[in-house]
Amino acid sequence: MTAAAHRPATLEDVARVAGVSRSTASRVIAGTGFASPAARELVTAAVDQLGYVPNPAARALVRGGGGGVRMVVAVLGTSAAVLDDPYVHRVVGSVARVCTPSGVGVALHWLPLDDPRGLDQLDDRSVCGVIMVNTTEDLLESVPRSLRGRVVSIGVGSASVPSFDVDNGAGSEEVLRHLYATGRRRIAMVTGPRWLPCAQRPVQTYRRLMSQAGLPERVLPGDFTAARGRVAAGVALRQWPDVDAIYSISDDTALGVMAGLRDAGVRVPDDVAVAGFDDIPLAGLTAPALTTASHPVGRIATAAATALLDGRPSAPVTLFPSALVARASA
Repeated sequence: MTAAAHRPATLEDVARVAGVSRSTASRVIAGTGFASPAARELVTAAVDQLGYVPNPAARALVRGGGGGVRMVVAVLGTSAAVLDDPYVHRVVGSVARVCTPSGVGVALHWLPLDDPRGLDQLDDRSVCGVIMVNTTEDLLESVPRSLRGRVVSIGVGSASVPSFDVDNGAGSEEVLRHLYATGRRRIAMVTGPRWLPCAQRPVQTYRRLMSQAGLPERVLPGDFTAARGRVAAGVALRQWPDVDAIYSISDDTALGVMAGLRDAGVRVPDDVAVAGFDDIPLAGLTAPALTTASHPVGRIATAAATALLDGRPSAPVTLFPSALVARASA
């Protein structure tokens, strides 16, 4: 039975049947780049056998012209500084690893928070797909009809835009339960930006767990930066002198919290435990090393890019698990 008998054939199916690499099969199908006559013959036969229909990237290569074909990572933010975020760099790097073998370039595009209509600029033949990052409901509503089917979201999605994201609600629950299990009862939380929907899941988890345990809620606004974390530490100590743990839904913010506590002469974790979320490389190198939860950014971005490149239908929501990474800070 061929792959086409039970599901649409993919480029990987063609490459396997032809006995060539995925990149060779892509070049033959797109009609670009070098491939030997023998390889072209094998790929053409496999396409006929499987009934393969080229994915959006290959179709764009055929019709796109001299500008090349690109996958766009479109990031929503309050300023262009969001493009410097290491998280965004990890997304772009992972997308490039998926796209490069198919001859598809990767472009980074800033979408201003106060005017997300910048997606209109991406509606051209050279764009085979758009991966939205920091997605909001307003951004989802602004997706041009002509781009639908070529857009996915890292964050919240909609009926027409599949989403790929970390299960930060469950990951936050693991961290908070760890803090409780180690005896912490006066736990403050530093949030992410209020405008970002996916950042609200950990806040909902925190409120639910504090309510279930009969503990006070102590929530401070955050923005994923270390500077805000440093400020939040000082605010927490002034508002709640008995605070014994601070959880931030960003490792960068948690590192700022640790710096703020150090400024105030507060010991971590002896006086106040600190935990974050993301498990960035620096988290294991601090003193003390930061307790956090994993965030498989690379896997998420790879899945999002692969879904667009292969042109296959995706589940409305794909959540990737997050696990506790217990270290010395909590």
